[in-house]
Amino acid sequence: MLHILQAVTASEIDSLDVKKQAIEFIETISSTPPNELFAQFIEQAIKFGLKVVAALLIYLIGAWIIRKIKRLLGKIFEKRHTEQAIASFVMSLCTISLTVILIIITVGTLGINTSSLAALLTAGGMAIGMALSGTVQNFAGGIMLLVFKPFKAGDYIEAQGFAGTVTDVNIVSTKLTTVDNRIIIIPNGTLSNGTINNFSKCQFRRVDWTVSLEYGCDAQKAKALLLDIVSSDQRVLGVAQNAPADPFVAVSALANSSVDFTLRVWVKSEDYWGVFFSVNERIYAELPQNGLNFPFPQLDIHLKNS
Repeated sequence: MLHILQAVTASEIDSLDVKKQAIEFIETISSTPPNELFAQFIEQAIKFGLKVVAALLIYLIGAWIIRKIKRLLGKIFEKRHTEQAIASFVMSLCTISLTVILIIITVGTLGINTSSLAALLTAGGMAIGMALSGTVQNFAGGIMLLVFKPFKAGDYIEAQGFAGTVTDVNIVSTKLTTVDNRIIIIPNGTLSNGTINNFSKCQFRRVDWTVSLEYGCDAQKAKALLLDIVSSDQRVLGVAQNAPADPFVAVSALANSSVDFTLRVWVKSEDYWGVFFSVNERIYAELPQNGLNFPFPQLDIHLKNS
């Protein structure tokens, strides 16, 4: 109860102060001659006009400086061949930030208290940042991808469970086109934080086959025939063509129903699938013609008379 009475008393005191100040202001005006009032009005108008002119000059000069800075940044990015998305994002961010600072300085020149305006802008920025947290994450991920360039447009990559050719990389998302002509759009935030398998980054790729033949086959004959098949393909490269290694074949496993041969060759990245399918077909057609047969699952059953 005491707190309520104190609050009411304080409110009444504030009201009385306001009324008292209003009465004093009216009395001051009524007691001041009209000529003096008019002179004071002219003086205040001139002061305010000078502030407006100063604020206008500051804004015009500041806007000119901001344009110069934007052009300078554009020339720097162009000279260093910076990614267009990064250049546009950085220039926009700098322009907006400098414009906000210029507005605060201009308003302060008029004699208006800018502390409340700065606090309002800060609170608004925090609210917008929280509302667009996912978008900000994608922006950051896009900048990371565009700076470090783990892939570029035209590369065939696998990421986030999808595989396809990169057709577009912008500041917030990356677009893939799959082999069956589907468009996959992946947010850059998740893409930059995940594993990216770039099949086109290196000049050469290794093609592997596992060829299973039946037990009893001539291993040396099989190895020689497999090497002949891959060596006759001009797309298969060796050390002489700066590839990491020459074609290789060896017995890799003695399985339950087959003898497994591992065949490895190096090709250009763009020739990977063509060589893989072509050699597969030749292995299936030529090995049986040379007495090297493919096995079927086998089970030996032994009967014993009791």
